[in-house]
Amino acid sequence: MAKHEHVRVAVIGSGFGGIGAAVRLRREGITDFVVLERADSVGGAWRDNSYPGCACDVPSHLYSFSFAPNPDWPRTFSGQRHIRAYLEHVTDTFGIRPHLRLNHEMLQARWDAETLRWEIETSGGTFSAEVLVSAAGPLSDPKIPDIPGLADFPGKVFHSAQWDHDYDLRGKRVAMVGTGASAIQIVPEIQREVGKLTLFQRTPPWVMPRMDRAISAPERWLHRTLPATATLRRGILWGIRELQVGAFTKHPNELGLVEKLAKANIARSIKDPELRARLTPSYRIGCKRILLSNTYYPALAQPNVDVVASGLREVRGSTVVAADGTETEVDAIVFGTGFHVTDIPIAERVVGAEGHTLAESWKDGVQVLRGATAGGFPNLMMIIGPNTGLGNSSMILMIESQLNYMADYLRQLALLTPTGLGGRTALAVRPSAVGAWNRKVQTRMERTVWKSGGCNSWYLDASGRNTTLWPGTTAEFRRETRQVDLSEYEVIRAPEPAPEPARTARKKETAK
Repeated sequence: MAKHEHVRVAVIGSGFGGIGAAVRLRREGITDFVVLERADSVGGAWRDNSYPGCACDVPSHLYSFSFAPNPDWPRTFSGQRHIRAYLEHVTDTFGIRPHLRLNHEMLQARWDAETLRWEIETSGGTFSAEVLVSAAGPLSDPKIPDIPGLADFPGKVFHSAQWDHDYDLRGKRVAMVGTGASAIQIVPEIQREVGKLTLFQRTPPWVMPRMDRAISAPERWLHRTLPATATLRRGILWGIRELQVGAFTKHPNELGLVEKLAKANIARSIKDPELRARLTPSYRIGCKRILLSNTYYPALAQPNVDVVASGLREVRGSTVVAADGTETEVDAIVFGTGFHVTDIPIAERVVGAEGHTLAESWKDGVQVLRGATAGGFPNLMMIIGPNTGLGNSSMILMIESQLNYMADYLRQLALLTPTGLGGRTALAVRPSAVGAWNRKVQTRMERTVWKSGGCNSWYLDASGRNTTLWPGTTAEFRRETRQVDLSEYEVIRAPEPAPEPARTARKKETAK
């Protein structure tokens, strides 16, 4: 029979958010916690995404924890292998291994209003926890569109986040579906070895040069010897990106110069005017994430590549058919079609105080307070929650801000817990606070390039609301999440245990 564990805190996921939460818990003196991970190792998105060319589009020294600097990043923009190794290193350095419960997929978490605990069922056993921290992240579950005929395709099909390394692409006819951040890294890598590559492009991305280079041995030595130099480097990278935020969130027209530079980048690599026209976006740069590559456009100009300016409509046997009617025979289909971001599957597995799932409570739109807490779900914290994403900087900055909020939440909870009740206290966010926060966020969102730039991005939900990004600077978000405002919460306490009958009887006897 599977073992049951009770802990003070249960963390779901072991990517940057989950490992960061675990480190912060230990630094707060909390060791009674587990990290539930469905896979057999840590790493999150950087474990799952192992496709050819996988790398980060944020500079290495900014894409790492401030409390765990890495002086030995090999490149200014690091690849998947080195980022995953960094997370393994942080796990070991801060003593997180004993808290890991690998191969424990969270199947359901249900709030028990009587015990004020989360009852958690996993594929490896059951748990109860006073606080549940969801760090599953929005890039956890790949999304493959429902394409008629796809199930009957006789060739190979896989998503970029589930790359089949045993399948040999050499000489094959390959369809690449999608033109997001993964696709522009995959295309140059596989173009060199496939027989024919057909790219299905619904919307072209804006692509800027990638200023990547190897970090020299003297630089790495300097950062190891004088850690302040690495801190300074990180600070400069952060400051540059903070200065860019206003163009995205308040003055989108200021992005016009950047757009001209991006068009010049296309012109340098694509000499065919017809292909250049297909690859030039019609929306304002920044409306979708600006992608970085020096090899994407040159790869598309090669004779074994076709760019179909249309999405994939259906599959007929080994023939893939685009929305514009273009038909192509292929041996394999690779989907670079992103993830379930605004409809995260884990929301269907978390059941709150009123017996509804998180997904059901969000049926009219995702709403949380400060990217962290949802109405009707006491003692549930989110890391990388709604409206915490960024369009131009490092998510690690936002994660660390949310870890500050989590830490203060746990401190406040401890202060509010009566001695002797075993932690039977909860904080439930007030619906009025959630509503006020989201009205403020969405009002600010109207001015951003993500709403006014003329594109339909994965940042938007089905109703057109941007529930993904933060419409401000990372410094501002840090201020907003520095500490918990108890006026935004209702304190729930479990009732005092009733006295035992025998003890009551003895008291009456004594009174006589």
